[in-house]
Amino acid sequence: MEHAVWRLIVSPPPIHGAMNMATDEAILFSVGKKLAPPTLRLYSWQKPCLSLGFSQTITDVDLDELSRFNWELVRRPTGGKAILHCDEITYAVIAPEDEPRVQGSVLTSYLRLSKALLQSLNILGTSARADENYAAQSNTKSERPVCFEVPSNYEITISGKKIIGSAQARRNEGVLQHGTLPLFGDLTRIIRVLKFNTPKEQDIASRRLLEHATTLETALGKTISWESARDAFINGFANALNLSFTDEPLTQKEIEDTEELFKNKYNHVDWTFKR
Repeated sequence: MEHAVWRLIVSPPPIHGAMNMATDEAILFSVGKKLAPPTLRLYSWQKPCLSLGFSQTITDVDLDELSRFNWELVRRPTGGKAILHCDEITYAVIAPEDEPRVQGSVLTSYLRLSKALLQSLNILGTSARADENYAAQSNTKSERPVCFEVPSNYEITISGKKIIGSAQARRNEGVLQHGTLPLFGDLTRIIRVLKFNTPKEQDIASRRLLEHATTLETALGKTISWESARDAFINGFANALNLSFTDEPLTQKEIEDTEELFKNKYNHVDWTFKR
């Protein structure tokens, strides 16, 4: 793969969940129209935020419990199931659809980008792999509401447990793939804000989640800082995909689009609470 230069946007301090999603889509529009270069964005979240997949029903969420915890709620532009964004690093790859690293089908481009994710995890000291038969090995049903519980082939796993959850969207001549690496913390916290018929079902879901997913801290036996994970992602993407990065901010158009998407889409009930 020929060398390419991409834009790098690192987004501390943590920001509002809806603003994160608005930023990703604003970049997607800009990059797809060749108004900005292909971009790797690394970011975090202001407070715990439950994100739903594009088509996921709001009825999966226990809104009373979400309010009691004072956690945020947002709907992603990508598919998949619910994720609780907390104690993690989130990455977004945004590129025009003719960029060689994202060309082809969703699976083809995901496999290409997974090499960068694996390289990043290897830099951090893990023995992660892209598990070709992960779905076949799991009896998890796809209607379950938690992303890290829903199996797909070629999931990135450590010792058979999912470590990175990713999803992809394509529109406006651009490709957006974003995903999350849980650094530490209790993965089962998400179960508290999802609806189950009985406490027993909730308990089963918690145990099932821990059987299928893990955090970086659990995998390594030590805590890795956000900054160390950031550096590993930058180097992993550069090495695996033959990239170098320039530090460029959002364009003025991207800033304006982000503000409009935040106000009229990602922070609006019509989008977030659709059934």
